[in-house]
Amino acid sequence: MSEIRTELEHRAGLPEDLRWLAEKYPREDWQAHVNIGGMANMWLQRHDMFRELGGVLTNVIADYREGKTTAPQFAQFFAPRLNFFLGQLDGHHRIEDEHYFPVFANAEKRLKRGFDILDADHHIIHDGLERNAETANAFLRALQETDDKQRFAADAYADENTRLVAMLTRHLADEEDLIIPLILDRGDRELGIG
Repeated sequence: MSEIRTELEHRAGLPEDLRWLAEKYPREDWQAHVNIGGMANMWLQRHDMFRELGGVLTNVIADYREGKTTAPQFAQFFAPRLNFFLGQLDGHHRIEDEHYFPVFANAEKRLKRGFDILDADHHIIHDGLERNAETANAFLRALQETDDKQRFAADAYADENTRLVAMLTRHLADEEDLIIPLILDRGDRELGIG
């Protein structure tokens, strides 16, 4: 029997033994559930914001690389959105690690390993956030340099952004598959989060 890979950059989803609530509450039924309001809806909205911002950053770097924006236009648009994205993501993960994951793991002990996986993801994503910020800053500095330096720095940032967005996309889906069904099953009040 082959070992199930749980590392963020190598997994295709949560292991089957952690999906029993996701199977009981399939994603397509979430919005009709009575417990979707409150924390579950807030969680999904927050994750949608991260997906949207990741897409914006991906698109704006592609536009720059294709010559659709100038270096000053790009920098003016890009820098505040990147800072917001990185800061909000880091803060969101800290709150999850320090407060919500322990509450959820305590409420349903059979899912503790899943929260351990998500916590490990946060460390990997944090490293990705740091690499993303470093390559973004190098790229922004390179906007004052030669075209070749700009192109190389843009390529380095685009690669790092692609990697971060891919990790984030996998993590957000897995986190939702673990947390939203638990909230739907128990409700905010029973979990002590409402």
